[in-house]
Amino acid sequence: MALDRQPVLETERLRLRPLTEDDREALFEVASDPAVWEQHPIHDRWRREVFDAFFDEGLAAGGALAVIRKSDERIVGSTRYGEVETDEEGDVVEIGWTFLAPYCWGKGLNPEMKQAMLAHAFEEVAIVEFRVGDTNYRSRNALEAIGADRTERYELGRYQGKRVVHLVYEITREDFQAGPLA
Repeated sequence: MALDRQPVLETERLRLRPLTEDDREALFEVASDPAVWEQHPIHDRWRREVFDAFFDEGLAAGGALAVIRKSDERIVGSTRYGEVETDEEGDVVEIGWTFLAPYCWGKGLNPEMKQAMLAHAFEEVAIVEFRVGDTNYRSRNALEAIGADRTERYELGRYQGKRVVHLVYEITREDFQAGPLA
């Protein structure tokens, strides 16, 4: 069976559901805060035209999810499952493209969301990867806190004349079952 990359996932405080065109304005309201992108390699995603290209790519690629806070049914962010790939260790999927509104930071929502996404992914895949800009310390710390191990560093290219270096983190099914989100 193949991984459903656009599930509806429920946690105590969040609902993740497939992103739709109707979510564009509510999600832009979150993404238009420059603080969301200050450590991200694409640091100007708060600009309308940059956000719209990101949003359109997410819809076209599939796997994009709206993150909804259940207490007020408000969209507070987005995340995405990438395409499933197969390597010698089994099926692998990337979780990424994640952002949350700053008013949600530090409240445990990201690990809550990642726990649900990982549990869903590990029903079908052996490994989940995360790719993060090397200067995005907030995301790096969040990944390390949920038990992800750094496995690779590579240069993606350039954005606005600056090198874009990414780090790859991964969690295996076995590590997830024994880790902090189990």
